[in-house]
Amino acid sequence: MSLHHLTDPGARTRPVRHGLGRLPRLAGLAVASLLLSACGGAGGAGGGGDEAAAGFPEDDITFVVPFSAGGPTDTVTRLVAEPMSEELGVSIVVQNVEGAGGTIAAGEVAAANPDGYTVLMHHIGMSTAPSLYADLPYAPLEDFKTVGLVTTVPMTIVARPDFEPQTMEELVIYLEENAGDVTLANAGVGAASQLCGLLLQEALGVELTEVAYEGTGPALTDLVGGQVDLMCDQTTNTTGQIQAGEIKAYAVTTPERVDSLPDLPTTEEAGLPDLQVGVWHGLYVPAETPDEVVTTLSEALQAALGDQNVIDQLAELGSEPAPEEDATPEAHTEQLTSQIDLWQPIIEEAGVAAD
Repeated sequence: MSLHHLTDPGARTRPVRHGLGRLPRLAGLAVASLLLSACGGAGGAGGGGDEAAAGFPEDDITFVVPFSAGGPTDTVTRLVAEPMSEELGVSIVVQNVEGAGGTIAAGEVAAANPDGYTVLMHHIGMSTAPSLYADLPYAPLEDFKTVGLVTTVPMTIVARPDFEPQTMEELVIYLEENAGDVTLANAGVGAASQLCGLLLQEALGVELTEVAYEGTGPALTDLVGGQVDLMCDQTTNTTGQIQAGEIKAYAVTTPERVDSLPDLPTTEEAGLPDLQVGVWHGLYVPAETPDEVVTTLSEALQAALGDQNVIDQLAELGSEPAPEEDATPEAHTEQLTSQIDLWQPIIEEAGVAAD
């Protein structure tokens, strides 16, 4: 699957560029914004003024991904960035800024120049970070504006290929009898895999030996290689390995089976109705970004989610685009608020903290 945009020299669009390249600004953007403001060059709420908003976009846009290249969030980002680039008529540069469960990247974007040229793609961790981090450098609802929901990705419970249990029912019994000897991989505190693993242990009333990695990629690599026993991860990252027989799959954590893995039962079918979680992904910009710019980005997102290639590729990964009514700032703000309220008591009861 290629996510690179093939351009026609006569077309108005420019390619999605991966890697560093010519980046607009990240850590230095807050300083640049202050200098512009002091010189009177960035007036108006939102930092760019009505004139700048009216001309948006006129330069490359950077999509910041808080996790490693090749991971689930990165995959979703690059998939929607291509048609959004075409819709907006400018290049979109995808930059991976890893660390601290996504809070480093989110903090940098929150402090970036609020002109729409620096956009954050984040997942469910946007709602759990306030409960996980005592000294979070940003407040999700105060320091960002939402652009819209992108997709909700099911999770799969998977294991090394030679793990003894053959079915989800057998896995439940095995974990109840051998919990202390089972290693559970995740991509670090606050990662979707860690949250899903937390819910798995809570549902079964067991405590497994958690092994944290710096990213989903290396965790999955060790699972395939047999260095760890179990993992809970998004279908965007596991579908290919499941279909190839490289890892063993037990269940999908959604109410219904996914089309790309039709033989994989749901957790409810396996007797665990409370173990249901989907990892949503959304786009965000700094809080003072002009509403006109947010609207432009949201409309481009909605157009991208209607792109047939995006629909087909997400289907192959066990997901689907967010409905148009959910890919709006208003709907995603409401969802983010409810998700923060949902996860806070779960995380506090489990006693999980990242700092």
